[in-house]
Amino acid sequence: MKMTFRWYGADYDPIPLQYIKQIPGTSGIMGAMDWIPAGEVWSEDEIAPYIKQVNEAGLECEVIESVNVHEDIKLGRPTRDRYIENYCASLENLAKHGIKVVIYNFMPVFDWLRTELYHENPDGSTCLYYDDAVLQGMTPQDIVAKTADESAGFMLPGWEPERLAQLDEFMDAYQGMSPDELRDNYRYFLEGIIPTCEKVGIRMAVHPDDPAWPLFGIPRICNSRDDLDKIVSMVDSPANALCVCSGSLGSNPANDVPAIYREFGERGRVAAAHVRNVRYLGEKHFQEAAHLSSDGSLDMHAIMKAIHDYCPDVYVRPDHGRMIWGETGRAGYPLYDRALGIAYLNGLWEAIDKQA
Repeated sequence: MKMTFRWYGADYDPIPLQYIKQIPGTSGIMGAMDWIPAGEVWSEDEIAPYIKQVNEAGLECEVIESVNVHEDIKLGRPTRDRYIENYCASLENLAKHGIKVVIYNFMPVFDWLRTELYHENPDGSTCLYYDDAVLQGMTPQDIVAKTADESAGFMLPGWEPERLAQLDEFMDAYQGMSPDELRDNYRYFLEGIIPTCEKVGIRMAVHPDDPAWPLFGIPRICNSRDDLDKIVSMVDSPANALCVCSGSLGSNPANDVPAIYREFGERGRVAAAHVRNVRYLGEKHFQEAAHLSSDGSLDMHAIMKAIHDYCPDVYVRPDHGRMIWGETGRAGYPLYDRALGIAYLNGLWEAIDKQA
């Protein structure tokens, strides 16, 4: 297991690499270069300086999280072949600089979605928060405007301006698309890139839908055990793998998160893990909690034991944290609470490892 920390780059992340290096047990980062628009080739001129500064800080960068899939690929438009060629070129360039895993998603239009970015808790901390009853009274345009207003000036992953500028067009384009049709487009994408992945030694790790259900009538096809099984079966290759996110899958209490880690870890299909906790507040209603099991509804010990026993070589990072101790920054991505999350997850790992 390699414990990592998501980092957005010196010009976009208020957290310096020096601080990440000081978190005990942290080997490196999961990198994000969200300023490169979906569909464009990631050039070596962009990649090399980013990797160099991470390495000079004494950290590894073997995982990238933001090679986003262009919407035309998801829609199955004729232009998808060009974007798949660009994607393969990006993978080749990333592999030249030591990247071993690329985390991505196949969520139409919306990436992760919350109805509050800074929900205030009784102790004064703030967290990401979702209430489906609130969302039902909103249009897609409403939630985009609300999210932008609450973003504190940060560009949020999955909410890139060039994609949201075409919101109305994309919402219309997906109307009437069935999950199986979206799945067919996904298979076409995987068949186009996996040979390149196998050639250059990169594993693709798909991130689940967040939250784990459809939104605004748009199909979403990566939010349950059965969905994950269908995805890894589309192209039978170790390069077609998963990023199992405990919080995204765990937003739906019907998902047995430790069992998912055990099954797909045993099958050799877990390439990365985002580990975080959520607290259930009702039907499709939850908030993100501290990593400690008792603060939320997920059994973090069971999750870490499943990773330890079934996919121990995986890249792990703490996911979304609360804003605590007066910190300000990008919603869900603070320094202090994610550092506490690393300490807690590493403590669980040490105990599990020694007991084994």
